[in-house]
Amino acid sequence: MFKGSAKLGKKVMVLDYVVPTPKGTTWGLGGTCVNVGCIPKKLMHQTALLSQAMQDARKFGWEFDEAVKHNWDTMRDAVNNYIGSLNWGYRVALRDKNVNYVNAYAEFVEPHKIKATNKRGKETFYTSEKFVLATGERPRYLGIPGDKDYCITSDDLFYLPYCPGKTLVIGASYVALECGGFLAGLGLDVTVMVRSILLRGFDQDMANRAGEHMEEHGVKFLRKYVPTKIEELEAGTPGRLKVTAKSTETDEIIEGEYNTVLIAVGRDACTDKIGLDKAGVKVNPKNGKIPVSDEEQTNVPHIYAIGDILEGKWELTPVAIQAGKLLARRLYGGAKLKCDYVNVPTTVFTPLEYGCCGLSEEKALELYGQENVEVYHSLFWPLEFTVPGRDNNRCYAKILCNKLDNERVIGFHYLGPNAGEVTQGFGTAMKCGVTKDLLDVTIGIHPTCAEIFTTLDITKSSGGDITQSGC
Repeated sequence: MFKGSAKLGKKVMVLDYVVPTPKGTTWGLGGTCVNVGCIPKKLMHQTALLSQAMQDARKFGWEFDEAVKHNWDTMRDAVNNYIGSLNWGYRVALRDKNVNYVNAYAEFVEPHKIKATNKRGKETFYTSEKFVLATGERPRYLGIPGDKDYCITSDDLFYLPYCPGKTLVIGASYVALECGGFLAGLGLDVTVMVRSILLRGFDQDMANRAGEHMEEHGVKFLRKYVPTKIEELEAGTPGRLKVTAKSTETDEIIEGEYNTVLIAVGRDACTDKIGLDKAGVKVNPKNGKIPVSDEEQTNVPHIYAIGDILEGKWELTPVAIQAGKLLARRLYGGAKLKCDYVNVPTTVFTPLEYGCCGLSEEKALELYGQENVEVYHSLFWPLEFTVPGRDNNRCYAKILCNKLDNERVIGFHYLGPNAGEVTQGFGTAMKCGVTKDLLDVTIGIHPTCAEIFTTLDITKSSGGDITQSGC
């Protein structure tokens, strides 16, 4: 957005400031994705996948006798060094494009004027013709005794100066399952405390299958419980914490001891302390999100917003990047193209990855009615899993088709290895309006996991057997 605007001849300033977490963690330029989101998450997920690969390797004939163990410090330093290189790259890129970068906290004092406060407390005032809000979100805390004193969030995990040890993950968000999944993959004792359902907002059939796989591979789940108090039993790196929780269904109270408690119960929009009231920008008081037009314009004509803070839009980095790029071109390049928020592909990097695009099964049935939606599905067994003899028929593919529209695919769901790579291409197909017939006449690449979508022939309504006996 900012580089694009500068390239189109505008004078651009970027104000970026990371408010430290309650634990004191802070980071550099690049936002959530680069510093405390997608990038470190995927690298630590990859670390866990390598552990599984080593176990599989023996079955493929690799012989190694030495004890294999994981070093948290080595991984964290490698990940942090890579993040640091990205931070530096962004600084250089902004400078090269003549974007003025200011490391200060910005807040409106008037509709066209902001106050920027740097880390030393020095205040500077700036005015501008137009503003773009892209403040993102930060992890939500629980509001119970001890949460900010003793718990960490994903903002802290990727920079944690010690191995977290026995860990309780509180929450069932994609952040909770991804972090719990890779920590378990590193060999740690992991428990996930779930208030109600897994992956709210995602297809529940797929969410539960991803959760079942985690459970089969050692992650413990405490379902229908909420924490009420966190106490420190012993300080240390890590220390020992006592967690008290209550059942959401009965009066039962339980207690447990852990080295680390990771809170991952959702994220809050960073909109409440940037002076939006002084600029006249309307905000949803319930969630802090900003309603915008289809051109990312707020109710104040010269103020725009992109990314996670938008009301009713995807909380995904590539969506924010696309929206910002197109906004710059519309504002200063004479372009007309708007960001398309429909059929956005995404992936949850749980130990068995879940990729999707379009509607969940629940949403499809709600919108079109059960009689008008055909669900084609199949279990499958990746060839790579056969020799190690693991996870037979645990992977799953499903498409939802609209019978009223030539069986157009309105929902794509994949649970299996390399889900992001598989889902990306099908995301393009859905943009093009792919139908079941078009998938049927597509020749699959054999032997792959993705080819399963070219051979789906069993509908859920038929009740037919979807287990696969081989490739």
